[in-house]
Order: sequence, then structure tokens, then C-alpha cells
Amino acid sequence: MPTSAAGTGTGSGEGPAVGRRIWVAVAVTATATAVALGALLTAEGPGAAGGHPAATASDGLRHTAVEVSPGSCGRGWTRPHPGTQVFDLTNTSNGPAEVDLTDPRTGAVYAETEGLAPGTTRAMRVVLGGGSYSFICLPDDADAVHGPTVHIAGAARGSGPHAVPVTEHDLVPPTLAYQKWIGARAAELARKTGVLRKAVDRGDLAAARAAWLPAHLVYERMGAAYGTFGDADAAINGTGAGLPGGSHDPDFQGFHRVEYGLWHGESAASLRGPADRLDAAVRALRDGWPQQRMDPADLGLRAHEVLENTVQFELTGRTDRGSGTSLATARANLDGTRELLSVLRPLLTSRDPGLPHLDSWLDRTQRTLDGFRHDGRWTPVDRLKTADRERLNADVSQATELLSQVAALCDLRRTS
Repeated sequence: MPTSAAGTGTGSGEGPAVGRRIWVAVAVTATATAVALGALLTAEGPGAAGGHPAATASDGLRHTAVEVSPGSCGRGWTRPHPGTQVFDLTNTSNGPAEVDLTDPRTGAVYAETEGLAPGTTRAMRVVLGGGSYSFICLPDDADAVHGPTVHIAGAARGSGPHAVPVTEHDLVPPTLAYQKWIGARAAELARKTGVLRKAVDRGDLAAARAAWLPAHLVYERMGAAYGTFGDADAAINGTGAGLPGGSHDPDFQGFHRVEYGLWHGESAASLRGPADRLDAAVRALRDGWPQQRMDPADLGLRAHEVLENTVQFELTGRTDRGSGTSLATARANLDGTRELLSVLRPLLTSRDPGLPHLDSWLDRTQRTLDGFRHDGRWTPVDRLKTADRERLNADVSQATELLSQVAALCDLRRTS
């Protein structure tokens, strides 16, 4: 099944018998590393080993050859100057290393390179203004080595994007706040799922169809916690994808199993079992949530991941099992993303100058999605006009791209 970096299957069942949500975690983690604290430039590509300090290369930029090793971290940067420039980092040690260019006073990171193999050179392109800078070399399985501090005269405002790394301690308060919010949603989920179950039990399928979406959307707003739900997520929100019998498989269960029956003419008698099992799984999640603990390191990653999965599954209709409400689900995913950003905002405000731009794109995406709801009914994805589909895909994709900066900024980094 699709798994996170920790090996936890989650989501709506797009892997064998289970979930779909966290399969992108490893890819997003790599993305977060590559973007290096948001818009920071990391290693650009191969550079020539050796070279001369402050030499002008064919790209028109000044290059500085810098050594990376436990004994000579940062050696070679002897002619500091402001502006756009390239450091050709050469690993002269016998093991791989990470290299960060930092402000030694605040710890802010201007650029980083990961996985620099022994004997290889990689180019790190940065924009520097006046200030103090230092390379930090972080060999695998060894302590960090701080290079000499280098001073550049002039105004600091000329520097490119940079941010102080987030620590696990920083992420504890927002994680606790989010866990509390999830607990309240779990109680709401249990109430609304109970309404759905009772409608099925009494044979009122029209009422059950009316109750299904409100209950399902509560769960979809809880997106950043899916990794902590474990097996409960498949029991609550599996899609049947990957099961031998698909939507007809006996192991298909949860909201989408009930959805399939409600919109494919199944009898109330055939749906009582699935509705009862869904209700039981939801109540178990509610009752067990106070004992669960979310990993603070996952919080920023989930802020990006929820909408990324929305692009993969809701905007393609892959999770729809007959109700035609994928866009309602996408809207709920957006609500969940906003809630997560609200608890992370105190950390992001001082680190992400692009936060207002992200907010504006989320507002735009919300308006686009809301435009597909008329008289309480949502337009099915497969009935969107081509222009509307393209606009929706563009808006959600752009918001998702901007959220990758949040994942990068909240990625925990070695400092020692």
C-alpha cells in the first residue's frame, strides 16, 4: 500500500485495500529539501572541481571554489562580495555531506545542498547582501562543522530569501492545538455519521443520501491527521481501489462503500452492515483520539500534501463512487488546509514573506470551487466545461505549489 516515510498507509484506499493520502510524503520531503526553505536556491547542478576564488565563469557570474570536509569546511571563500554568485562546493572527504550557508548570528539558512558525494562538486547559487555568513558542513553520521565567518560590507537588504530553521520545539504548540481541533471534529464526525446510520437503519435512503455528504466532509476536513489515524482511515474512507473485487469486494468499507450503495440502487437491508461498521469505526476513532500523538515533524508536510492529493484524486474524480461530490470534497480539503495554516501561522509569519500571496491564491481557489455549487448541489467533475476544468486545475495546482514552501520552511534540519 502507499506509505509515508514512516510506513503508515493512509487515505481513501488508492493503494491495495487501504489509503491514498500519505503516499506523496517521501516525494514531498524530497521537494522540501530541494526548494531549501521556500524560494532559496540550492545546488544548481555540476560545477568544475577546483577553480579559482571569485572567478567569472561562462554564465557571467562569479564562482568561488569552496571545500567541504570536516577539517576544512568553507575553505576557499577569501574574497567575499555582494550580489548573485555561485559557490562550487567540492566534497574532499570520504563520505557524503550536507552543506548549508547560514547567518552564524541568527542561524538563518540562505541555501543548502544535500547528498554531496565524496569527490564531487556541485554549484550553489545565491544572492547575498551585506552581513555575516558561514558554511556549515554536516557529514553523515558525524557532528556538524562550522566554517569561518565571512563578512560582506553593504546593506543586508540585498540578500536573497532566507529563514531561520524551525525546530521540533517550535512545532509542539501548533501540533497540540491541531490535535485539539481534530478531537472536536472527531466528535462532530461521530454525531453526523450517527445520523447517516440511523437513516439507513430505518430504511429512509433519501435521508441517508442527504446525511452522507455532511458526515463525509467533516472527515475530509481532518486531512492533516490521516497519518495518525492508522488503520482507522481505511475503515472510514477506503475507496476499494486495489481490492480484487473493487467496489464489490467484501473488504470494501467506509464512507465510499455506503456512497456506492446509496447511488447505485442498493437496498437499505444491504447497506445496514456497511453503515453500522462505518459508525463503529468512527466512534472508535473518536474514543481513541485522546491517546494519539501526532508527529510535529509532519505538520508542515501535511499542509502541502492535502491539496496535492486533492489534485491527484478529487479533481480527477478517482474517489467518486456515485454521489458526484468530488468538488465538495476538494472544498473540504481546502478548509482543512486553512485550519492547519492557522496553527502554523505564528511560525510562518516571520519566515515566509510570500504568505500573503499564498493566502490570496487560497482565496481565489475557494471562490473557484464555490462557483461550482448551485442551490446546494455540486457540479460533478465529469460535467465541468473544459474552460472551467482548466481554471480549477490551474488554481488548485498553483495553491499547492505555494504550499510546498510551507513544507520546506517547516522541515526539520540538522544544526549539529
